[in-house]
Amino acid sequence: MIPVDEVFEQLKCTREGEQAPQVFRLRVEPVIVGYGAAALMAIVLANGDGRPPDWQDFVGIVALSSSTPPSVSSKKTMLAMLLQLSWLISCQKPRDGRWSEQDAAILVPGDIISIKLGDIIPADARLLEGDPLKVDQSSLKGESLPVTKSPSDEVFYGSTCKQGEIEVVVIATGVHTFFGKAAHLVDSTNQVGHFQKVLTAIGNFCICSIFVGIIIEVIVMYPIQHRKYRDGIDNLLVLLIGGIPIAMPTVLSVTMAIGSHRLSQQGAITKLLTAIEEMAGMDVLCSDKTRTLTLNKLTADKSLVEVFIKGCGWGWPGVIWLYSIITYSPLDILKFCIRYVLSGKALRKLHTLKGHVESVVKLKGLDIGTIQQHYTV
Repeated sequence: MIPVDEVFEQLKCTREGEQAPQVFRLRVEPVIVGYGAAALMAIVLANGDGRPPDWQDFVGIVALSSSTPPSVSSKKTMLAMLLQLSWLISCQKPRDGRWSEQDAAILVPGDIISIKLGDIIPADARLLEGDPLKVDQSSLKGESLPVTKSPSDEVFYGSTCKQGEIEVVVIATGVHTFFGKAAHLVDSTNQVGHFQKVLTAIGNFCICSIFVGIIIEVIVMYPIQHRKYRDGIDNLLVLLIGGIPIAMPTVLSVTMAIGSHRLSQQGAITKLLTAIEEMAGMDVLCSDKTRTLTLNKLTADKSLVEVFIKGCGWGWPGVIWLYSIITYSPLDILKFCIRYVLSGKALRKLHTLKGHVESVVKLKGLDIGTIQQHYTV
């Protein structure tokens, strides 16, 4: 692992941090191509024979049918985005010499951010100078207990800070993070789902059948039957529109959107509707992480704790003292409060001040002598 100073050199940044621009994708389906061909044919060819054009009806019907599945899909995507907003990550970042809370989406390698108790780490980062940090990596590696990270160690995106406060330098964001690379490997698979295979096969069959039917109909209507231009075009449009299963994508999308809505009511995020069909047809689920599908919680058996206390003969005060010695860390307010409550002093009013004592007392307008008489400083 390279030193932190070399990290700053490679990222070409300073301890004050920096800043900097993203990509979309569109996929075309065979059935959608058929919709477009029908609309184009209606506009270009449905004229002549002295009658006014009626292509507006065709365009309206095709546009309405084509827009329904995307609208359902966009609503599903918006629902997933709203669910993700419940755990969007923000971070403390210096700007113009002051620390302010900003959206983690704007982070770039080289930025300096502050991590404290309860924060979700917004990017892969290296710890700068400070006290050790305890990080919960259960969502990444399945480890139930927090891991201690010392200065210059690396922390990963998606982890949760369980103890401590420290400044870090961002070294990777987005798909370049440890979590992002794993997700990208899963997302970049070339395997096509069963649902997509069925839709593609049906679409290709319909397009081929329509193409053959149009050729036969043109040969029969014009060279053999000598139909008028406008009558022949109308018949071709009927074949083109009728041969496309317009209702099929709509029905399937709405059905899966209802399932996605039911899953969202239980807190699940469904960004891909076909995932519901894939999960429904699954017989065996293999997970490479132990306990990640369970509650991922460690609990202490009350009866075992009582046996230990009685067996050692010390009682609660002895156990609390032993706990404070073994797990001591400076300025750990949470453990201090636990020891304070268990020691029987919880009925007294407790005031906890953190920082330079004289400065805090002067800021509050109090007398240092009075404070020392009534409080532990």
